[in-house]
Amino acid sequence: MTATILDGRSLAKTLREELRADVQTFIADTGLAPALAVVQVAGDAASDRYVRSIQKACGDVGITFIHRLLPADTSQSTLDAAVRELSADPAISGILLQLPLPVGLVSTGAIAQLDPHKDVDGVHPISAGLLAQGLPGLLPNTPAGGMELLRRHRIALVGKRAVVVGRSNIVGKPMALLLLQEHATVTIAHSRTPDLTSVIREADIVVAAVGRAGLITGAMLRPGAVVVDFGINVLEDGTMVGDVDFASAAEVAGAITPVPGGTGPVTGVMLLRNVLQAARQLGE
Repeated sequence: MTATILDGRSLAKTLREELRADVQTFIADTGLAPALAVVQVAGDAASDRYVRSIQKACGDVGITFIHRLLPADTSQSTLDAAVRELSADPAISGILLQLPLPVGLVSTGAIAQLDPHKDVDGVHPISAGLLAQGLPGLLPNTPAGGMELLRRHRIALVGKRAVVVGRSNIVGKPMALLLLQEHATVTIAHSRTPDLTSVIREADIVVAAVGRAGLITGAMLRPGAVVVDFGINVLEDGTMVGDVDFASAAEVAGAITPVPGGTGPVTGVMLLRNVLQAARQLGE
């Protein structure tokens, strides 16, 4: 068996085209452009690259981009105040706190200052609570992107057994809840799960989100299983790989996301879609 590739790059292109049209309609109807503010503390090269990519993506679809870059020695109170100020600004539709923060700064403190209606990364406790209760809200972008890949490829979830390997607040837990909302039967596995292979082998849908290169192999999968790999791991030679051993898994799975080119490209579009959703809600 050779798996169907769940191509995130192709889907992201389609989603951007849809979003660009939706943003243009919003601007025509309201006279206002949705606006994303990114709060970043200087000093992390990877964050710099990511923020530049967000700025480019915003320009591509017509979303206004505001960059609040704070010095590397920023205090917690200054960071919190920046988020609080942007939350109170009616011209801002959505706010993204760029992580990770430098040692000494606490993300929970800054997130507490964030207006949940502008929480386009889905990290505020209120956003998490709405998701847990199945109520409308702004979803974490990474799992939302994974669900969009499954939806657009018409992969049935109702009644399927899903195993999510990973329990982080930004990927594993929300992905499990989103699968549950689609009537899958969901198990969350993690580092203390005994006999992980037997748990995974029962699954129709396998989600990997632990940050361990090649943790899941083809030998662990049920033939025909659908594999969604959120892992991003950089090997010593600079190669980027997922949490799933792609070569062996692709011989067993029915469908699989590659790394790179799977869930990653879709995540960024989900962020921008949240900005538009937030702008619509703020205008109601």
